[in-house]
Amino acid sequence: MAKYSYEFKLKVVQEYLNGEGGYNYLCKKYNISTKIRLQEWVALYKKFENDGLMRSRKNNNYSFQFKLHMVELYLSSEVSYQELALSQGIFTPALLAKWVNDFRNAGPDALRPKKKGRKKTLGTKNNSTPNIENKPIDTSAEHIKELEDELLKLRIENAYLKELRRLRLEEEALLKKRRESYTVSEDHSN
Repeated sequence: MAKYSYEFKLKVVQEYLNGEGGYNYLCKKYNISTKIRLQEWVALYKKFENDGLMRSRKNNNYSFQFKLHMVELYLSSEVSYQELALSQGIFTPALLAKWVNDFRNAGPDALRPKKKGRKKTLGTKNNSTPNIENKPIDTSAEHIKELEDELLKLRIENAYLKELRRLRLEEEALLKKRRESYTVSEDHSN
């Protein structure tokens, strides 16, 4: 994936906004890999102006609740990743897509923050850590959290399936209406 400079992106976006060419023309002219990338730049520029085109050097840390809320919003609405990300101030729609895919694959736990760094290895020659007493862990709180996460996942899945059913019923009603109008028009033509 090519990295494009801020100046280059600004130049191309301004040409598009000034009507000097469409997405396809400007992509060919400047050898941009896909028109989707240019569409993203234009949308970012319209929403955040110059800040939307600058490469961010900072890593934003999003809370578990925020990630979960964004996944819920995406699954329960009919907006694209880009529209939702822009509306919530996220500069990269791919991040939102990753959260949704992680959630679909592994559930809410996939959105929880992960420990950074290398895992400690067992059986190393230099064991300088003193033995720590093993304290019993209160599993009831963990169990409740697991159940809450599962409940949330099931609620989201239920909302998704209800919406899918509603859309299917609308489509069936539309097809039925078309068939009825077709048979009525055949009767009148005979």
